[in-house]
Amino acid sequence: MKKQWLDKIQACRLQGEAVALVTDLSTGQASLIYSQATEGESGLASSILEAVRKRLRNDQSGLEESENGTEFFVQIFSSPLRLILIGAVHIAQALAPLARMTGYKVYIVDPRRAFNTDARFPGIETSHDWPDEGVALLKPDRRTAIVTLTHDPKLDDPALQQALKSEAFYIGALGSRKTHAVRLERLISQGASHETIQRIHGPVGLKIGAITPAEIAIAILAEITATLRGIVP
Repeated sequence: MKKQWLDKIQACRLQGEAVALVTDLSTGQASLIYSQATEGESGLASSILEAVRKRLRNDQSGLEESENGTEFFVQIFSSPLRLILIGAVHIAQALAPLARMTGYKVYIVDPRRAFNTDARFPGIETSHDWPDEGVALLKPDRRTAIVTLTHDPKLDDPALQQALKSEAFYIGALGSRKTHAVRLERLISQGASHETIQRIHGPVGLKIGAITPAEIAIAILAEITATLRGIVP
């Protein structure tokens, strides 16, 4: 790999941006494909660009073939997926290990030391910072999902305000429809725009009839996955 490509790929990973290195196997010429831009040594047909960007969304390297039979190897480079959970609650205890199994680096942010303990979250990185401060320190990027779980506006609202300032690909908030509607009114009164609050998935999770903490965790991770893969708007 040429150093110029390596440097640009590393810069993208540090910024949380996925990038694809596309190599023409017949000539060895290469191009970098971003979500909204391209650069490189060879022009790529629109059909190949579309296929590459689909692979970007799905984190899936592999071969693509153009209409004239030219083969391209697509190598995806992405920063690690991260999940920030606000609230060391029962649902977080179920969701954290489930998310780890699917490749997420998980963080628990909750200033309540009685709940946020290593014993309740073994192997998970925890923070006792106030939620907005904890989220800000983690610097959410386009590979980060954030979910608030406490039901306490004093904890959830600051975290959501900070999340909305970030490029997190998913923001979710636990609570009923009524609770969520009131929450949105509060956020607007605190300065959030009507457009911005549409980023919040609430009530959080896909509608699968979930009742138990484990079922709710499955519903949340399913919605996060669907959003990551471009299935849920």
